[in-house]
Amino acid sequence: MQLVLKKFTLKLKHTFSISRESHDFQDTLIVSLSENGQTGYGEATSNPYYGTTAEQMIAEIRSIEKELNNYAFTDPLQFHSFITKMGLSNFAICALDLAAHDLYGKLRGKPLYQIWNTSISKYPTTNYTIGLDTVEKMKAKILEKPWPNDKIKLGTETDVAIIKELRAITNAVFRIDANCAWSAKETIFNAPLLKELGVEFLEQPLKADDWPGMEQVMHHSVLPVIADESCITEEDVDKCALHFNGINIKLTKCGGLTPALRMIAKGKELGLKIMVGCMTESTVGISAIAQLLPQLDYVDMDGALLLSEDIAEGVRITAQGKVIFPELGGSGITLTK
Repeated sequence: MQLVLKKFTLKLKHTFSISRESHDFQDTLIVSLSENGQTGYGEATSNPYYGTTAEQMIAEIRSIEKELNNYAFTDPLQFHSFITKMGLSNFAICALDLAAHDLYGKLRGKPLYQIWNTSISKYPTTNYTIGLDTVEKMKAKILEKPWPNDKIKLGTETDVAIIKELRAITNAVFRIDANCAWSAKETIFNAPLLKELGVEFLEQPLKADDWPGMEQVMHHSVLPVIADESCITEEDVDKCALHFNGINIKLTKCGGLTPALRMIAKGKELGLKIMVGCMTESTVGISAIAQLLPQLDYVDMDGALLLSEDIAEGVRITAQGKVIFPELGGSGITLTK
């Protein structure tokens, strides 16, 4: 296979803030793998919370470039097994795994959802994320892009008041993501107030390792709770089933589509609601997530919608939230930069 690595700095439409950080730009790594006249693309973003940079991923992948160039590619599952033995981070593995899946589908001339025997006749609508900001700026973002369901980033001392203000201007379903900023007591207290304001569920209210606190929340919260920072890899699914109502799988965190498919199957076996989320990826990463849509209860794949300028073509999301799938095989990605 032929390997190409490209780092991009994606500019966001608005400053994106959560309870622990803010940024206007997002560094991302695009991996391309080519064979027999076809090229597959994968992506993984940098992330300070997980200590990952694009430069680190590039160095990791360059360290096994000879092995990749000599690898006899047959299918993504065997390829994933091969690269996981090389000591790479999950973020680097993700970028390679997504590229391998895109390449595989293009070589076969079929989109991944067809290869997996799933139908796109029905799928969940992505939420649109409203980053933490002043109430007036959060309102402006909602009005700028009216959407059927908004994910609201919180983590302040006035969170319920913020939602009351936002509810006054929209009938959208709200999903709340506190990004580990609340306590168990705060979560249990806020839940009934937020439920009355049209909130569907809470995402990761407590710190990732606060399992005793989550046990309290599970017993007393009137709203479902979805794990994000507490659910990183396949090994976390069993424990999350005892402390959450659902899991938010991030391809970058778990190492790509290959483990994500196993996490979806395991989560369903355990009765969990299944969500897949994004990390403000370009259309490269979003198009990979879209292939999983028929298997999901919820999805957060608005990353490319938050960008000032995209770097790829693939899956498109209309103003009504409908997903337009490309005719290309794999994830259907074409790099435009």
